Amino acid sequence: MEIAWCCAPELDVQQQALLRQRALQYGVQPLPDRLPESGLYLAAEHDGLSLACVGEKGRVRVDFVGGGARHRRLYGGGELLGRAVKHTAEPRVWDATGGLGRDAFVLASLGLRVTVFERHPVVAALLADGLARALAAGGDVAEAAGRMHLLAADARQADDVSVAAAEPDVVYLDPMYPQRQKSAAVKKEMAYFHRLLGAPPTTAEEADLLAWARARARQRVVVKRPQGGQPLAGSAPDYQYAGKSTRFDVYRPAV
Repeated sequence: MEIAWCCAPELDVQQQALLRQRALQYGVQPLPDRLPESGLYLAAEHDGLSLACVGEKGRVRVDFVGGGARHRRLYGGGELLGRAVKHTAEPRVWDATGGLGRDAFVLASLGLRVTVFERHPVVAALLADGLARALAAGGDVAEAAGRMHLLAADARQADDVSVAAAEPDVVYLDPMYPQRQKSAAVKKEMAYFHRLLGAPPTTAEEADLLAWARARARQRVVVKRPQGGQPLAGSAPDYQYAGKSTRFDVYRPAV
């Protein structure tokens, strides 16, 4: 995929080459190094890759070291998700809708090995950049990042031998849906993602995704939904784990 590319002037040649190669690795072809007249572009800066938009403030980037990821790592916040995937049984998890990898990182921080699928090349490049910085940070951050395996692919088409040999106990789904949070950061992130990815999946597409997940998971399928929102594709879950703003719907595997 081609996307405009802009490097911060303080980056040296080696830093620019590293970030450009990281984008190329995931199928992103950076266009000439200048700010486009309009629209989204990849920004290469001292703190890694980010998605930006001409004329607007704010960036979308993956940060497993600081911010919300650090708070959840040090002070909790992943307990409900951990219960939903039954993390104490140490299941092998496929996150089939990786996105920016936040929930996958929470699961990895709980000691689980997580295969993360992200089919959009730009999002995969952002996630790979965040993982690289987490690995370089050392300590428990690097240990958690090391338990995440990123594949820039549609999980439903994952026929690679290395993947097939590690069938998932749990398939985790977090399809794009309108966020209820009102923070500026969340609004900005969702606005950029809607521009980049297009409209959220249709009900028929959600039904196909859920059917695939139930056919692939050996133990359970866990679907993240907004509290009070409709279940995925209108399909009632077998049971739920509900929080204040988010719930996790759990489905048994297809017989």
